Amino acid sequence: MSIRLFGGLRPLTRTSVRRDTAAGLSLAAMDIPKVLGYTHIAAMPIVTGLYTIFLPLIAFAIFGSSRQLVVAADSATAAILASGISPLATPESAKYVALVGMVALLAAGLLLLARLFKLGFLADFLSRTVLIGFLAGVGIQVAIAMLGDLLGVKVTAQDSIQQIVQVLQQIGHISLPTVLVSLVVLGGIGWGRAWRPTLPIPLVVVLGSIGASYFGHFTQYGIATVGPIPGGLPSLSLPSITIHELMEVLPIALSCVVIIIAQSAASARGFALKHQERVDENANILGLSVANAAAALSGTFVVNGSPTQTALADSLGSRSQWTQIVFAGVVAVVLLFLTAPIAYLPNAVLGAIVLLVAVGMIDLRSLRAMRKESTGEFILALITAVTVVVAGVMEGILLAAVLSLLRHVHHSYRPHTAILLPDAAGHWLPKPATPGTDTKPGLLVYRFGADLFYANDYRFTDEVRTLIEKAPHPVHWLIFDASAITDIDYSAARSVLELFAELQQQSVNMLFARITPGLKDDMDRHGITAVIGEQNLYLSMHDALADVEASLSLHSSDK
Repeated sequence: MSIRLFGGLRPLTRTSVRRDTAAGLSLAAMDIPKVLGYTHIAAMPIVTGLYTIFLPLIAFAIFGSSRQLVVAADSATAAILASGISPLATPESAKYVALVGMVALLAAGLLLLARLFKLGFLADFLSRTVLIGFLAGVGIQVAIAMLGDLLGVKVTAQDSIQQIVQVLQQIGHISLPTVLVSLVVLGGIGWGRAWRPTLPIPLVVVLGSIGASYFGHFTQYGIATVGPIPGGLPSLSLPSITIHELMEVLPIALSCVVIIIAQSAASARGFALKHQERVDENANILGLSVANAAAALSGTFVVNGSPTQTALADSLGSRSQWTQIVFAGVVAVVLLFLTAPIAYLPNAVLGAIVLLVAVGMIDLRSLRAMRKESTGEFILALITAVTVVVAGVMEGILLAAVLSLLRHVHHSYRPHTAILLPDAAGHWLPKPATPGTDTKPGLLVYRFGADLFYANDYRFTDEVRTLIEKAPHPVHWLIFDASAITDIDYSAARSVLELFAELQQQSVNMLFARITPGLKDDMDRHGITAVIGEQNLYLSMHDALADVEASLSLHSSDK
């Protein structure tokens, strides 16, 4: 396994350093408040959020390939952690932090295995449809979890439905000063997003709320604050848990890895394409592995290639990982000298920031487009979202993966099929394969729109039998348009050979057109070539039709 260090950093020039330094300073100003919100989602001590944007950022800058990807805390993985680990330990406790650290360490190991075996392609099995539904469900779940902080009531349940019930039961104990702070923060950040998106409005709101809390003595009015947090750089140590606890958190780490690979790959590809750059996905996986190992050693939680933070860095002019190095430097300064003021930060402010992050996870534009273009996929997305909210994040991600695979199998099981028909100009056009139709008297050109495998072979053979039986003229020539068939498995080959034996008894001559080298190898191996005859396999449809037309004495104008 060859390792190329600083792939996302080089080459550096004086101009690029100045540009990316400015981007890094701006990114720090805008992203630190958001990361504190992610920490709130993960139910971790507030300082650990700052740890996610220190050593992990530097680790990915050294080992990763993408010049744009920002690897830090992320809402989706933070929600997975809170959902999976809260039943095992008290949030923010030493045991909880140790379990979260072990998830990061296990994720690092799993990502390293994915790099060694080049398993980055597995992310492709999580379809965009269910990923949108999954993230929407996570957004709704996170938004519900913030209700207690926003309203100033205590919520202890981990289940979203129970959280709503607890809030409703305490409706008479809502803290009006806390609600007022929440509304001011939501309004301020919302206004900033709409009218001043390039300004660090969240940072201004956070600093303003800290100042107001300190001078206005918010705690005297029942407004809860973060409280004292330790300063200084993180100490390095391995999380200490038992073997039994390790086995309990292993599924959580697997869920995080699926999201990490899927989101990171999509973000890295998208921005590399935008800037016409190449990206080494395996190097990125190695970078993500080292970044999560750094997270585990520094006592924080899983990090991920964040789509939203990457988009923010790109909009600020970032073009290399030097931006992230600068970002990490700013965080080091905050950890060393500026943690004391954070103690006065109201929980309602963090809750409002997290609420806005959660709402941003619900991609309404894509959901509307999905409903318009494909009702079935829209329903799949909704099912995934509802599962996340009702059953939990772990169950939602499992369902997302299963639905993605089932959707693929469904399309392969019921592919589009067609009969090729000539138009007045002599062009061959595909029309739905409807019984009672043929291509020409005596000729049927049939297209099957998927690979042939054990689940769809009977659909293939039964439809061919029906088309021949109900054709308006006796079929003497049958051409299979194999342009969509790249593979035939053993089960399908047996069914195809049985069909061909029947058709030969009916004096139907069979040809294959538009075959690929891979399909030819499968046909040779399964004995199909021996039955059809080498001379009846064609690379082009034109050549196959030319030979059949000669046999049927078709007019040259019908070619």
